[in-house]
Amino acid sequence: MDFVPATGTITMFTTDWCGYCKRLKKQLDTAGIGYTEVNIERVDGTPELVMSLNNGNQTVPTILYPDGSAATNPSLAQVQAKLA
Repeated sequence: MDFVPATGTITMFTTDWCGYCKRLKKQLDTAGIGYTEVNIERVDGTPELVMSLNNGNQTVPTILYPDGSAATNPSLAQVQAKLA
């Protein structure tokens, strides 16, 4: 699967129990930034993808940007700056 998002949006890899994920989703909603949420506990192959982006760790939220770059647990300001 290709998880690279459309221009101006992000893909966010999450879990149900991640408080940081819930906080960032709320901030993104308030800021009007579109995202596709992918729960790594429900989508086959995504734990390995997240691990490949995080030096072997299943750290969430992991964000994938339209240019193919990634960030781990970024702030709203960091997401906004990257999408600007």
